[in-house]
Amino acid sequence: MTSLRILSVGLDSEQDVVLVRQRARQISAMLGLSQQDQVRVGTAVSEVARGASYQGPGGRAVFQLCERDGRQHLEVLVSAGRPRNGRSSDPTFGETGPESLRELAIITAHRLMDACEVDPGETGAANVTVRKALPAHERITPARLAEIGARLADSPDATPLHELQMQNQELLSTLAELRERQDDLMSLTRELEDTNRGIVALYAEIEDKAERLRRADEMKSRFLSNTSHELRTPLSSIRALAQLLLNRMDGDLTEEQERQVSFIATAANDLSELVNDLLDLAKIEAGRVQVQVEPVVVENLFRALKGMLRPLVDEARVELVFEPSGVNEPLYSDEGKISQILRNFISNALKFTEQGSVLVFAAHDPEADTIAFAVADTGIGISHDNLQLIFEEFSQIEHPLQRRSKGTGLGLPLCRKLAELLGGRVDVASTVGVGSTFTLTLPRSLAPTPSAFDTTGS
Repeated sequence: MTSLRILSVGLDSEQDVVLVRQRARQISAMLGLSQQDQVRVGTAVSEVARGASYQGPGGRAVFQLCERDGRQHLEVLVSAGRPRNGRSSDPTFGETGPESLRELAIITAHRLMDACEVDPGETGAANVTVRKALPAHERITPARLAEIGARLADSPDATPLHELQMQNQELLSTLAELRERQDDLMSLTRELEDTNRGIVALYAEIEDKAERLRRADEMKSRFLSNTSHELRTPLSSIRALAQLLLNRMDGDLTEEQERQVSFIATAANDLSELVNDLLDLAKIEAGRVQVQVEPVVVENLFRALKGMLRPLVDEARVELVFEPSGVNEPLYSDEGKISQILRNFISNALKFTEQGSVLVFAAHDPEADTIAFAVADTGIGISHDNLQLIFEEFSQIEHPLQRRSKGTGLGLPLCRKLAELLGGRVDVASTVGVGSTFTLTLPRSLAPTPSAFDTTGS
């Protein structure tokens, strides 16, 4: 650390303390410190100098420029003189001794300066060093330092009256700045109060809308549930009657009659599927779905699905393949809901695969202790932009095959909600023109939770 001396002032009387304050303020201004920092340096140095002066004659205040950590600082070293015996007779002390004054001065310096170091000294007369960092853009060269020294030498010493006037001006300036900051603070406070009132009003509006949405959602779920129940009975009757007619239970049908009754049976089946999906969605949203946790053997599940879906396969165009899973240990979950999800995946794959195969397989991840069921097809595929759309209720992708194979747009949203109910998830990966893979990932053991069971009855 290098130091360049600027000025040295002796401390023998109160007049010297006034001079030290004047020089501290002048040097701070010449080194580029702000008006506020000039007042801070002048106050801190004069208070420390006053404490050293009261301690005894022969003290000194040395102003110098030093460099620490790559930045220049104004450093003032204030050394006390010979200690007086007993309490000073100076009336300025009142009931306060030199030691107390020095301690108060050091506290002030700590608050106003960047650094304040105290060295007790060998004779008991403390040496105090205070520092204030110069602005980062200021760089004081030796030539400029010499110029500052010359200007200080030509500057007359301040009288106590002049210094008092300067302190009054500093006080008035500080008061004006404080008043301006107080006005800014009051303005900011008013702005914050207005903002808070707006936020409170916004929260109240959001809560009101959320409550209305909740009530609308409850009404929707109740409507779907009630409507689905009301539609089920007549639909069951229509399906049964259509089947009786097709089975010739009431006599033979002409070819045209059989065709028309087949249309009725198909429409009733489609409508029944829609009603069942709506009812399942309503139950899930109302939290009234029953989850029956039981051991599920993957191979047995695959055999049941194969037999169930065989009538949907056009073996001349598409091959439905169930690969051996290699999962020997059963998983503990709801087999009916797993089967419902996989049926939906497989029926969609068969519907949108004109040529190729639909592959169904399962794999166990020992690290995560999960089982993934996947259905991969070689169908039309799904664009990246539509991968989330297919999981929205009543949403369908425009395609000739979609128009030919009518659907409700509820199957995949229902699958995702059922998967979440079973503690798992549904993922999809697809490439247009190549095919899609839908994956159901489930924990090997479903932990029962209150939300997973119907506690109110079905």
